[in-house]
Amino acid sequence: MGIRRKIGSSKNPPILSHEFVIQNHADIVSCVAMVFVLGLMFQWSSPYASMFVAMQHNVTHVFNDTEIPDVTNYTCGKYDIFTIFFYLLVCVIIHAVVQEYILDKLNRRMHLSKVKHSKFNESGQLLFFYLVSAGWGADIAIRERYLLNLSSLWDGYPHTEMSFLLKFYFSIQIAYWIHIFPELYFQKIKKEDMGPRIRYATLYLVFITGAYAMNLTRLALVCLIIHYLVEALFHFARLMYFSDKNDIAKPGFFAWAVMFVIARFTTVTLAVLMFWFRLSKAENQEFDRASGNFNTPLIRFNVLSAICFVQAWMMWNFITFQLRRRREYLATVAPKKKAPGKAKEKKPKKEDKRSEKKES
Repeated sequence: MGIRRKIGSSKNPPILSHEFVIQNHADIVSCVAMVFVLGLMFQWSSPYASMFVAMQHNVTHVFNDTEIPDVTNYTCGKYDIFTIFFYLLVCVIIHAVVQEYILDKLNRRMHLSKVKHSKFNESGQLLFFYLVSAGWGADIAIRERYLLNLSSLWDGYPHTEMSFLLKFYFSIQIAYWIHIFPELYFQKIKKEDMGPRIRYATLYLVFITGAYAMNLTRLALVCLIIHYLVEALFHFARLMYFSDKNDIAKPGFFAWAVMFVIARFTTVTLAVLMFWFRLSKAENQEFDRASGNFNTPLIRFNVLSAICFVQAWMMWNFITFQLRRRREYLATVAPKKKAPGKAKEKKPKKEDKRSEKKES
């Protein structure tokens, strides 16, 4: 499916120029992804193409009892790089589709400024991703019974084997946050706007990839669900604000502020409960890369410190943001409190009148 060319781009730039790649990047990426899909149709290329399309590192458990079906689980490994690359291309295509058929149409109706236009597109893309990821993650957590039984987050660690949906979920998460970096080029993001996007994409990528590599996917899944729901609420309120629907935006921002604090507290509580209390009592506390065991005092301390530091940093940014908004609000309200008319002029005193007569 081709992506329509944006309105206003009637010029035909030279092939393989920067402008040509930016205008047609979705079609180019679609062709590259289609090469891997077509490779599955031929016998000689199917083994190579399946490395990109299908989940790798599968482990099948065969039961002798005919009533019990065979179970296929998955582990993490080096061949996941090929799978993540393919779904990185898919993320770029979906990004372009959402931008072209949803966000651009809304932008043309609202006539936003360039600054609001960029922020509106960012919030629209993130809202779509957060809602899909939170709903998908909640479905996996309910199927695997992680939410109803929190002890399953740490019992039996290391959790080297994952179900297909759980492995697929984390592969998509890693691919999405990697695709943010080429999108900075494709979307012509300004230099002053790149810093925050690179910062949060890097943090997501580091923590999700670290949890995936150290077999902490269960804890990461629950924390991502909580975090994504709160962030989705923020970007929804932000979109309402840009759409001049303040009656929806104000309660949305208030609900986000309350949920943000609860999410930070919940994430730190789960991390402390798992790394400080539960895994410290496990019998095997020796580093073993072959078995996927990272449960050592040093690693636990570093991981817990990193989680608490990021949560504290987010809380600090949240507090400074709220204080800045409060100052801006007071600055706009203060002039309105003053009387609209001019202040009454003071009557001159008798002594002043006498001095004026003498001078005259």
